[in-house]
Amino acid sequence: MNFVMGAAAIAASAASQRAPAEPTARHGYVPKRTSWGDPDFRGTWPIEHIYDANIPLERPKEDGDRKWLTPKEFAARLAKAKTSDRSYSDGLEASGTRGLGSWLKVTPVGRRSSLLIDPPDGRLPPLTPQGEALWKAGRNSYNEGQPIDWVADLDSYDRCVSYGLPLAMLPHPANDGIRVFQSPGFIVLQLEVFDTRIIPIGRPRHWPATVRSWMGDSRGHWEGNTLVIETGNMIAGDSATSDMAHKSASPVTGRAHGTIPMSAEAHVVERLAMSGPNTIAYRVTYSDPAVFTAPWTAEFEWTRDDSYKMYEFACHEGNEVRELITASRAQRKKDAEAAAAGRVASK
Repeated sequence: MNFVMGAAAIAASAASQRAPAEPTARHGYVPKRTSWGDPDFRGTWPIEHIYDANIPLERPKEDGDRKWLTPKEFAARLAKAKTSDRSYSDGLEASGTRGLGSWLKVTPVGRRSSLLIDPPDGRLPPLTPQGEALWKAGRNSYNEGQPIDWVADLDSYDRCVSYGLPLAMLPHPANDGIRVFQSPGFIVLQLEVFDTRIIPIGRPRHWPATVRSWMGDSRGHWEGNTLVIETGNMIAGDSATSDMAHKSASPVTGRAHGTIPMSAEAHVVERLAMSGPNTIAYRVTYSDPAVFTAPWTAEFEWTRDDSYKMYEFACHEGNEVRELITASRAQRKKDAEAAAAGRVASK
């Protein structure tokens, strides 16, 4: 990927991309402490209810700067949740939700119009011209009608490699478990899909710029009762290239074409604070001045559920990639046969 920006331009843009203030624990909640004195985040914190309630990352354009639902809109969201809860079944043909309606009633997130809180319109900032060109030229399995013949036609999620950041920390259609472990000097975020993040605390020195990984290099520190995690050194690239060494993960999903590219300037700041005995306020700010014209921030709440079971996410290139390639070839063969039959019929 050829992101060309002058050092002065990058420095000026990065300086203007400051994260909003950290989340505030509701009612001044003072968390329990570990035996070594850190706020105790240990437990299991699935975020599946956020997705199940259809709370979007981006706010509908017509809602403008309106952060909260109207009472009528919330009542409709709650009614759908109760219907889903009533249809719950836990078997091979699992359906419905469990406890979604109750969750909506007690969490402020339940009344939100979007997870994005900055920019104020709740929309992702426009892409830079180069970022948009690389996004539109990109390839992945969500790009309808795109032929898939090799791994170069797929992104890191298609290939069962990584979601990347901050996408890995955002709600997904399924497998939304997060388990937190702590020890002196470390916090571990075990994600149900793909990754386990081992984060040193109080060690600010990052890897050299040339050393990169899918989830980057995360370093944590405490600001009072808030854990601040800063991550850089993520693999830079896009999904337009055929050079597998220059393919990146995507900061967000849910859009057509390929993954949104990620430059070497991509930076993630996360803030976690206990907002109650069974909730964590989570805020993430993402900036990449080579791709997005401004930073953006999402905020929501994790809810403890230590009964939540996290199972193996059995996705790997041997099954997923093969299925995507064979399905694409079969569909193209079917389309060609149908087109040929149509030409014969028209004669």
